[in-house]
Amino acid sequence: MNIDTLLGYDQELLLALNGSDSQFMDGLMMALTSGMTWIPLYIALLYLVIKNSETMGQIALIVACAALCVLFADGLADGIVKPGVARFRPCNDPLLRGVVQTVDGYCANGLYGFFSAHASNTFSIAVFFSLLVRSGILSTGLLLWSLVCCYTRMYLGVHYPFDVLVGLLWGGTVGCAVYFLYYKFRAKMSQSKCFVSTQYTSTGFSTDDIDIVMLVLVATLIYTVLRGVLH
Repeated sequence: MNIDTLLGYDQELLLALNGSDSQFMDGLMMALTSGMTWIPLYIALLYLVIKNSETMGQIALIVACAALCVLFADGLADGIVKPGVARFRPCNDPLLRGVVQTVDGYCANGLYGFFSAHASNTFSIAVFFSLLVRSGILSTGLLLWSLVCCYTRMYLGVHYPFDVLVGLLWGGTVGCAVYFLYYKFRAKMSQSKCFVSTQYTSTGFSTDDIDIVMLVLVATLIYTVLRGVLH
């Protein structure tokens, strides 16, 4: 199977996932894909870190690691790979003009879309916090959040499925690598403890505080549904 065949399959899958005749879905996808929508989630994760850390140094280390996730995930995609590979976004591709559906003329920033920074950013954060907190419900929520964000990029016609897949692979790699760095530095700052309690995860995060993060995530999803209804 040659590269042209693979790209052909990529286009076919994109067209199967792209757009709909539903005003509600259009509004929902636009709300879900916006970085501004997820600010409450980021604040809730910061609250979780602050509430469950022993020192300012530990807080600073986790915040720095989360920033590294975004820097490595986004920096490689937007700063190096997109201009280097120069693969058009579907909505900018002359071969698909008039075929790809967009919402309110939205085509994201920049001509090129390989690979998806949305996919790599969200997945790197999801993987890092999953490894950090070790909560099944939080891990599931964050991983689904990332995958939903990925789907919106194809629905809106700003990324091909292969753009998203590579973004997920890179984001997962970054999340794991940054957590490894965190673990090494964390071990030097204080002795690692293993918590055995239904009130805490094995890494010492309160289940009550995790519930607050999940509540914020659910409330944000409800907000996006209302945005879809009002679109």
